Amino acid sequence: MDLELGFIGLGVMGQPMALNLARAGARPLVWNRTRARAEPVAAAGGRVAATAAEVLRDADVVFLMLADEAATDAVLGRGSGRLPVAGKTLVHMGTTSPEWSRELERDVRAAGGSYVEAPVSGSRVPAEAGELVAMLAGDPVAVEAVRPLLAPMCREAVACGPVPRGLLMKLAVNLYLITMVTGLAEAAHFAERHGLDLERFVSILDAGPMASSVSRGKTAKLLAGDLSVQAAALDVLKNNRLVAEAARRARTASPLLDASHALFAETVALGHGGEDMLAVLRAIEARTSAI
Repeated sequence: MDLELGFIGLGVMGQPMALNLARAGARPLVWNRTRARAEPVAAAGGRVAATAAEVLRDADVVFLMLADEAATDAVLGRGSGRLPVAGKTLVHMGTTSPEWSRELERDVRAAGGSYVEAPVSGSRVPAEAGELVAMLAGDPVAVEAVRPLLAPMCREAVACGPVPRGLLMKLAVNLYLITMVTGLAEAAHFAERHGLDLERFVSILDAGPMASSVSRGKTAKLLAGDLSVQAAALDVLKNNRLVAEAARRARTASPLLDASHALFAETVALGHGGEDMLAVLRAIEARTSAI
């Protein structure tokens, strides 16, 4: 029997992910608080629900790609009684606290449903290309049932063990991403302050052993002065906080992350939270201006 797929949360990441499901012929039933975000998915063959409750009622597997824990709790009606998930599988693809996810799994299972963590590595461009990497966690049977459903959205889906190891793995990956992009922004600022040609700086980076799809994407934006969102600075600040909290709970030092955390907090305070994470450059520039 074909499974009915639902998708809730059509933001910067969720919309292209749901679009890829629709283009693959899955006809997902989607819902987003701002209905206009659902229109491209409907044009690609998806169906638009009037409410999130309709998705939870009619879909067998529901992908959740929401901004945070509060938004997810609100969509699920958590705290107002038994969750409406009996016989269904919830696939949590956003980035939240691992502890919160563990508690959500407990509530879903108590209500007769299945729960799989599937946070993804990648920003808007890989999401559009269906090139995300998912980190799966949960009951092995549920994980293996979900894995093929991710194919239109993800080029890889790696099993990480029980909940919340998917989210812990995502936080470890995010730690590297955050510090790497912060380091790139600082290096570009250093080069610019010394009067170096930024195009040559970028060409050397892109040709060298440190190059990656992330660095090439960010250096292209750097040269163009383009801070349009691939991953918003405000979201990066939230993720940075989650990693820092997990590090503190495990009594683990995170010196590079902590320096980045301060810079992203300054970036948001300067009014750049809605721009790409590369806007951390503005916080570095502000510190230079204060010297």
